[in-house]
This record gives sequence, structure tokens and C-alpha cells, in this order.
Amino acid sequence: MPKQKMKTHKGASRRFKITGTGKYMQAKSGRGLKRNRAKRVRRLYGKMLPTSDANKSHLEVALPYGLK
Repeated sequence: MPKQKMKTHKGASRRFKITGTGKYMQAKSGRGLKRNRAKRVRRLYGKMLPTSDANKSHLEVALPYGLK
């Protein structure tokens, strides 16, 4: 019987990006409603920050084929 494919976790694929060098990037949390947030939080929109190394093994399971 052939080996089954691993499934990508769709929530992780929307929240994380993988750079060309293999780093996992994520957006900062706490950005619910734009109009009620302070200027410093609104500046974070669209910016990605690197995730911690502790989460790397979890992300490799959730995103077995990377992001395409």
C-alpha cells in the first residue's frame, strides 16, 4: 500500500511565511480592530517578525512541504 501524503495545516499556512533561507516568519498579535489601536500597533500591520526557535519543530510538522 502506498504511503499517504502528509496534510498541511491550513491555519499555519495562513499565519506563517517561510523565507528563502528557511526562517519562519509571523505577524505580531493583538491587531483586532484598526481604528481602536494605538499608532505603534498600527505600524506593525504588514510586518513579519521571526518566530522563536522553540516553535520550529512544531511548524515543520504543520507545514511539511513548506509554503508555495
